[in-house]
Amino acid sequence: MTNSPISIRAENLTQRFRVIHERPDTVRELFAKFLRKPVNYHDFEAVSNASFTVRNGEMVGLIGRNGSGKSTLLKIIAGVYRPTSGTVHVEGKVAPLIELGAGMHPELTGRENILLNGLLMGYSKKEMTEREQRVIDFADIGDFINAPVKQYSSGMYLRLAFSVATEVDPDVLIIDEILAVGDFEFQQKCHERMKGFKAAGKTILMVTHSVDQVAKFCDRAILLDKGKILYSGDPGRAVDLYLGEAHAVNEPVLVEAPSVHA
Repeated sequence: MTNSPISIRAENLTQRFRVIHERPDTVRELFAKFLRKPVNYHDFEAVSNASFTVRNGEMVGLIGRNGSGKSTLLKIIAGVYRPTSGTVHVEGKVAPLIELGAGMHPELTGRENILLNGLLMGYSKKEMTEREQRVIDFADIGDFINAPVKQYSSGMYLRLAFSVATEVDPDVLIIDEILAVGDFEFQQKCHERMKGFKAAGKTILMVTHSVDQVAKFCDRAILLDKGKILYSGDPGRAVDLYLGEAHAVNEPVLVEAPSVHA
């Protein structure tokens, strides 16, 4: 794996947001305050100068406290955000599972959303028709497949979204914590499918608060704190640092584990 081609390369990524302390209630107030005095704000760096690579066939977990920049980093890689500075290159098709229900049209049925998502991924109607039954079988939501997805529970959303994302055969699968919504049986199905993805040389990048999943399934883990990468390497070591068992606060920054580029 250490000699596999690189599927994700992020270099000096920074994502800065403007936080406004005083929010006008109307457009008129906004212009009035703009003319009288500068708007009171500060810039917040959700991701700060992050650099890393992920190779084909790797499953990499992003861990860290809430607000550490994990989800923002995934959204940059998925193309949802354009970084304030830095570059990111992703090789191949990307299937992002970032927010529950994202990519689903609430007024369309589950069956119609399967076709819609496939078309958005660049597949033809004929190709998605051939995949449709496999998606339905994996999602296993019964007659709800013909109901508008606005009627779905969170678990049904997850089942359909994961089924579509993995059936369209992406090169890179990006997952942000949403597997925690599914029941135990469906989570097991998802993990088995992700194992198959890894075996086929696919790349998986996931955010999770489950340190057990990181230690059990990931080849590598990246620990983030306040938008910065504190450690990238062995999953067990990353989990120990995250849990504070190895004096994480004083741990020196390690941008990549040596074995990654061997």
